[in-house]
Amino acid sequence: MLENVECLGHSTIKFKKNNKIIYIDPYRIKEEVNDADIIFITHSHYDHFSEEAILKIKNDNTKIVITEDLYNRTIELGFKEDKIVKVLPNNSYICNDIKFETVPSYNTNKNFHPKTNDWVGYILELDNIKYFITGDTDITEENKKVNCDVLFLPVGGTFTMDFNEAAELTNTIKPKIVIPIHYGIIVGTKEDAENFKELVNKNITCKIMY
Repeated sequence: MLENVECLGHSTIKFKKNNKIIYIDPYRIKEEVNDADIIFITHSHYDHFSEEAILKIKNDNTKIVITEDLYNRTIELGFKEDKIVKVLPNNSYICNDIKFETVPSYNTNKNFHPKTNDWVGYILELDNIKYFITGDTDITEENKKVNCDVLFLPVGGTFTMDFNEAAELTNTIKPKIVIPIHYGIIVGTKEDAENFKELVNKNITCKIMY
């Protein structure tokens, strides 16, 4: 399930699936590769919508999936209107034959990611596998109900759930595989990822990928 899946640090995930190259929240991309078929953005914070990183991976055919508040900034980056897919929470979409759903992504006990911003996580269906990338969130009624095979979620705390809460959500969702993200650069440490792994139910495979 993790074949051709890379975690590039922080919240950046790269899929080579369905004959497409897909990025989630590109940030601190080192080299100019211009290889993206689709870019998914969960929300507008600089470590998730990084203009510098997007320009290193986009090309003339790249489509970008964004929350509605990012539309003008995306146009300014050089994306044509027909390459932009605007999304809202609790919906299903298809982009370049990729089916995906959006899940609300927000804080419940802090103010960094208000629910009213309509920011999202994504459930991508790739090779008949459902990958859920939660975005920057706490435990919510919506994400507790998600059914997925592979789960990516933040464990670094401060702006999102911490490793204890992330383990609680993982054990509720019960994916086959879970990957901790959102630690090690801005907030959180690898120790958070390791502590998270210890708390995840043993029948769930936890992979620390960076």
